[in-house]
Amino acid sequence: MSAEESVRIRPMVAADIDRVVEIAAVLADAPHWSRRNFEAVLDPFSQKRVALIAENSGTGAMVGFVVAGLVPPEAVLESIAVSAGFQRRGVARRLFVAMAEELCRAGVSELLLEVRESNRAARAFYGAQGFVEEGRRPGYYADPVEDAILMQLRIC
Repeated sequence: MSAEESVRIRPMVAADIDRVVEIAAVLADAPHWSRRNFEAVLDPFSQKRVALIAENSGTGAMVGFVVAGLVPPEAVLESIAVSAGFQRRGVARRLFVAMAEELCRAGVSELLLEVRESNRAARAFYGAQGFVEEGRRPGYYADPVEDAILMQLRIC
């Protein structure tokens, strides 16, 4: 059974936050949000978001997550991360497809994101999902200072 087949996608819940923070913290290109930032993702009084978890079907271990903020008819992909042992095995694609389905149900037709110019793996992944480059924000990222590439995708 492939990693993609052995992964179940489900909504993120509060009990997932510690593991989400752990996954993001060890990945150089993932946003290193605080626990409080991830708690806000699940706050019903905060901005509406889609937050999903990928977990190993056999063990229940969390192996990835995705978060998108909604402002219909648009959404912003805020973070997608997969633990190192499950990367390049279809998990991010599964998370992305499940997120896109949720966004369509919520009335979103366009998905936007920004990515570090140097993050070639992420840019290749987004391109494979159909995103197109729409512009850049010079010097947007710090530590190191780097441009953000703006990308866009019609999803519904």
